[in-house]
Amino acid sequence: MEKIKIFTDGSSRGNPGSGGWGAVLIYPEASGKMKVEELGGGDKNTTNNKMELMAAIEAFKNFNNHGKNFEDKIFSVYTDSSYLINGITKWVHGWQKNNWITGAKQSVLNQDLWKELMSVTSGKKISWNYVAGHAGIPANERCDEIATAFADEVTIDLYKGALSEYSVDTNNFSGHLIGEKKTSNKSAKARSKAVAYSYLSMLDGVIKTHKTWVECEKRVKGQSGAKYKKALSEIEEKEIIKSWKSK
Repeated sequence: MEKIKIFTDGSSRGNPGSGGWGAVLIYPEASGKMKVEELGGGDKNTTNNKMELMAAIEAFKNFNNHGKNFEDKIFSVYTDSSYLINGITKWVHGWQKNNWITGAKQSVLNQDLWKELMSVTSGKKISWNYVAGHAGIPANERCDEIATAFADEVTIDLYKGALSEYSVDTNNFSGHLIGEKKTSNKSAKARSKAVAYSYLSMLDGVIKTHKTWVECEKRVKGQSGAKYKKALSEIEEKEIIKSWKSK
């Protein structure tokens, strides 16, 4: 099966505020040659998370509009939004079972967009991959340029043509690609022994960082609904906090 690459990003000037989304699609034409198509759009009153979702939705809508040409393809999505990845691969299943009510007994935010994303991706073979944002990954940076241009209502030319003529290197991940991988017993053991950058806890919706496990354990031990996690780097710490806040 042939693979299709999709890079996506969302942006907003304020939360809520003026926002935009951008996507770069790389796929084979009937001739076998690879093609690139850039997509973008915006909204005057939106949030960053909504724009992240819209980028993915519009990308898959674009392929669905081509009919059966892409039914047997494998899609690889690259995004710097852990909210998007965790939502579509983990959270939506629980939300569906709970009639779109969170564990905190509140209505799921952006559920209309989550439902639409589930619809446009239904039946497709997709791998969702996290890439570090603003880390010099050319295709990710290009999506950000498109998204911010639409957020700022600035005219931007969107490319559609041969991959061979595209000025952006879509294979360069600069060592910042973190794909979804199964954790083996060996790697889990190595992680448990690794020196922590910090420990995080969340209790009653309040997130705190701790320098030691003793501090973290003291806060969460015996507390119903408490969460805790070990971070091995500053980037991982920020991503954990971001994902917890998004729920």
